[in-house]
Amino acid sequence: MADLKIGTRKSPLALWQANWVKGEIEKKHSIAVELVPIATQGDKILDVALAKVGGKGLFVKELETALLEGEVDLAVHSMKDVPTDLPDGLFLSTICEREDARDAYIARTGVPFLDLPQGAVIGTSSLRRQTQLLARRPDLKIVTLRGNIGTRMRKMDEEMMDGIILAAAGLIRMEEAARITEYLSSDLSLPAVAQGALGLEARVDDVRVLSYLEFLNHEPTRVCVEAERSFLARLEGGCQVPIAAHATMDGGKVTLTGLVGALDGSKIFRETVTFPPCDRIAKGAELADRLLAQGAGEILREAYGR
Repeated sequence: MADLKIGTRKSPLALWQANWVKGEIEKKHSIAVELVPIATQGDKILDVALAKVGGKGLFVKELETALLEGEVDLAVHSMKDVPTDLPDGLFLSTICEREDARDAYIARTGVPFLDLPQGAVIGTSSLRRQTQLLARRPDLKIVTLRGNIGTRMRKMDEEMMDGIILAAAGLIRMEEAARITEYLSSDLSLPAVAQGALGLEARVDDVRVLSYLEFLNHEPTRVCVEAERSFLARLEGGCQVPIAAHATMDGGKVTLTGLVGALDGSKIFRETVTFPPCDRIAKGAELADRLLAQGAGEILREAYGR
């Protein structure tokens, strides 16, 4: 019988991530850990853009229900899928060390992104990516692309897309990094909030489970992710709106860049702030307020209206 049950989505990447956490816990504590795969709403709806069916919580709600009902002891999430508001009784106990946070461009024919021909077709599931790519290349045709990594690469070939954009972290974890044509700089495509980081969600009062997880917490990643999520929370944003944020730590200081953009790329609001780690929550919210004061709120209202 398992000492610990981990709730996870059923996608290959989610299972890889949960298996990694399982292996680390088993090595550290010599206990038996079991994975409990759970289908989420986001996994079931594959023919519609997430923004049209409500981006918030589509990949976590069922896992949280299993946690609250005691069916699992913790849930492993890609942090970029986790809403900023969590159910009462649950919290993010652990943020693991971040993988590469950048977006990755995969070209069907190997053409560099900035050398793509006029009107090239690019597949992505993200309004955030669409906004930034169109700001640089308004001639591009952006098409909605859903599914796991393998499915997306297959669709690129079958539908003769010129390229697709995916999170580099997922490709690295699934040992598909060799397929990456180009890592996109944050100047071209600022990552999603918390992209590349794994979060472990647990019950607030479950002392036994929490004692198993503490060693996996990576404080620099937690600081950066919390700054990014504070920015997102102030904008009341989900994971499927044209919002981006990325923080890094260096020399005891945090540098946070936040962005809000129009869906067609015609307007981009972007600012960067630097601050001590202890100010991360306040400064994340302050950065959001600066963009709102510049006019980002109008863009977000339009995006939510759609």
